Amino acid sequence: MITNIYVITAIAVIGGSLFGFDLSSMSAILSTKQYRCYFNQGPDGPPFNNATHCSGPSSTLQGGITASMSGGSLIGALISGFLTDTFGRKSAIQIGSIIWIIGSTLCSASQNVTMLIVGRFINGLCVGICSAQVPVYVGELAPPHLRGLVMGAQQWAITWGVLIMFYISYGSSFLAGPVAFRLPWGLQMIPAIFLFFGLLLTPESPRWLAKKDRWEECCHVISSIHANNNLDNEFIQMEIQQLKDACELERDRTDDTYFDLFRPHMIWRTHIVVFVQIWCQLTGINAILYYITYIFGMAGLSGSSNLVASSISSVINVVMTIPALLFMDRIGRRPLLIGGSISLTIWWTVCAGLMGGYGGPAPPGGLDHIPEQSWLITGAPAKVVIACSYLIVASFAPTWGPIEWVYPSELFPLRLRGKAAALSTASNWAFNFALSYFIPPAFVNITWKTYIIFAVFAFAMTLHVYFVFPETSGRTLEEVEDAFKGVKLAWKMGEGKSHHEKRIASQELGQKEHGEAMHVEDALESI
Repeated sequence: MITNIYVITAIAVIGGSLFGFDLSSMSAILSTKQYRCYFNQGPDGPPFNNATHCSGPSSTLQGGITASMSGGSLIGALISGFLTDTFGRKSAIQIGSIIWIIGSTLCSASQNVTMLIVGRFINGLCVGICSAQVPVYVGELAPPHLRGLVMGAQQWAITWGVLIMFYISYGSSFLAGPVAFRLPWGLQMIPAIFLFFGLLLTPESPRWLAKKDRWEECCHVISSIHANNNLDNEFIQMEIQQLKDACELERDRTDDTYFDLFRPHMIWRTHIVVFVQIWCQLTGINAILYYITYIFGMAGLSGSSNLVASSISSVINVVMTIPALLFMDRIGRRPLLIGGSISLTIWWTVCAGLMGGYGGPAPPGGLDHIPEQSWLITGAPAKVVIACSYLIVASFAPTWGPIEWVYPSELFPLRLRGKAAALSTASNWAFNFALSYFIPPAFVNITWKTYIIFAVFAFAMTLHVYFVFPETSGRTLEEVEDAFKGVKLAWKMGEGKSHHEKRIASQELGQKEHGEAMHVEDALESI
């Protein structure tokens, strides 16, 4: 059994990379001639006329094709709570990997749009399961001082999936015929195979084992990962005792259903974890990642130059996620969220101003006969729009990107954590579905005004986070509860040293790890 938390995390977050693979497998392909001709709806291109270009799917249908994965993810996230509580965190992720292989097979073999949509919907079921449960799984295995890092690794894995698949799709775009898209859609099942077999070598979550009264296995997992198999370690004994106390308390509790997330003492937390995912979608990041080839097409790029320029955003996404993983716990959640949303407001506003002020309508049928490329901007303003698109990704990657997976799990006790993660992730995919479907018709009908919508959302989320979202990094249960009870205002919650920090400061250096066990994640388990 693998007991190194970094290796375990590297295996588990392959589940996160699957979303990145699927995202790029569409964004890098939807503007290629091979894809547009095979799934062509006219009026241009064979068999409609002798034109050398193809119209491809209609903007509404393309939105449906893209959104089908998000629709499946919504369902997958909701059922993941049942799967993880019944079969375990690890087994739920393995079930997701099998589903992914089935969906990728259908996508690769697609003979028509219907088959493609079904395949992407099935892929979405996997993405929903893994995006909800991978952070929970690695978070419950990790020592307290590493939880922010390993849970945030989910987002980094997504960015790697986006990057790898984008370049695979770019290379495949030079192949003739349907193999140009069938090959990358088939190759994306390989990570799921590694995920399934890799998880056979990793332990189950000790929290889930404790919940099922499998204490011998639970103690072995905790001691193996946290103390090199030293079960007599003082910190390990304390952690196991806390877990036993929490389980004893929870045996007498019946509030462990989805409905209980909306009870008076939980509704405020639920509202926050749902909105952190909703706002993450409304940053507009997926307008960039899904449809960046359309955006750069309107800025005058076409063909391989468009794909190469678009791929740079994937590189930025990978690189800029690293600072958050290293400094998230030190800086805190609120400063990163607020700073990210302010930056996004600026860049979306600049894009809208330039597109509206210096751009104009494209020829009928869109640039390069792509209807979604309905607006044209050239010269220096076009270069600034491209730069702002990169800056949007650079602002999102170290802020909202990783925190959306870390923040929700820090607010709930063990008995509700799986379901809270499922509900939170489901809200993510519900809005992902809506935006994926909305953006292609929006580019056709309201053109550059689409950017204004995202600028307004970014400004609104800044205010919401400032007034409502508490700081959870290093906070104890009592301090988190203060925000929900109104004892402190959300923006004052992080002032001064927390009880956790004071306790660590008063202990000897050799007792530091013991003090870190009072991290808010562990304190919540004692509810």
